[in-house]
Amino acid sequence: MVAVTQESTGGAARTPFIAGNWKMNLDHLQAVAFVQKLQWTLKDAKHEDGSVEVGIFPPFTDIRTVQTLIDADKIPFSLGGQDLSTKDSGAYTGEVSGQFLAKLDCRYVIIGHSERREYHQESDEIVAAKVQAALRHGLVPVICVGETADDLEEFGASAVPVGQLKVALEGVPADADIVVAYEPVWAIGSGKAATPDQAQDVCAKLRAVVGESLGADAASRTRVLYGGSVKSANIASFMREPDVDGALVGGASLVVDEFAAIIRFQKHVGV
Repeated sequence: MVAVTQESTGGAARTPFIAGNWKMNLDHLQAVAFVQKLQWTLKDAKHEDGSVEVGIFPPFTDIRTVQTLIDADKIPFSLGGQDLSTKDSGAYTGEVSGQFLAKLDCRYVIIGHSERREYHQESDEIVAAKVQAALRHGLVPVICVGETADDLEEFGASAVPVGQLKVALEGVPADADIVVAYEPVWAIGSGKAATPDQAQDVCAKLRAVVGESLGADAASRTRVLYGGSVKSANIASFMREPDVDGALVGGASLVVDEFAAIIRFQKHVGV
């Protein structure tokens, strides 16, 4: 099977990225069982490794265990952290440095998730500082942006996420490797996803922001994900859109068969 890639107007192929954010779920023993079962499920379904990049974002306490398993069994999953500190080291009790994540072979780190913005009062400026911290340690920031139901009613679908991304990209080098994730807060965990047209409209605008901030090449190669009540029944409709390059999956990433079906979207995407 030929790998399905998304293409922008610039023509650069982008490998689809399906990322599972486990949030505060699964201890390190449960994580081992989950990752093994996910890999077996994909193998049994004859999923072609490399056609889609699979990323998993466990809690901090699971990362070392999952890293060891991935290395030992040569499992082709990328590993990421769910957050990081703006600081590299020091007297910051409870914080986790990007340096620590990098030493555990994490490639990615989620930054600016709506739950961090809401529950921990993370401002756009803190998100921008965390992006810089990730880049200092060779991590790829998965920059989350999105609007609440009130924002949607007052400003429309794209104004808030566009503004958030502009701040997050301040000072980012043009050649930096980043991922952008559009997560409409009103859709997360609600069972009510954005429509494919809504996702495409906002993702296209976010790609334009990347172009304005980092240049056309960056806009062409940067993957823009959709997140918010993603499941196997709707992933194909999102992946048909030219500016949607994957998904940041929450609850559905904790169910092996469901997450495996999302990863295998190419079987039913019709492209």
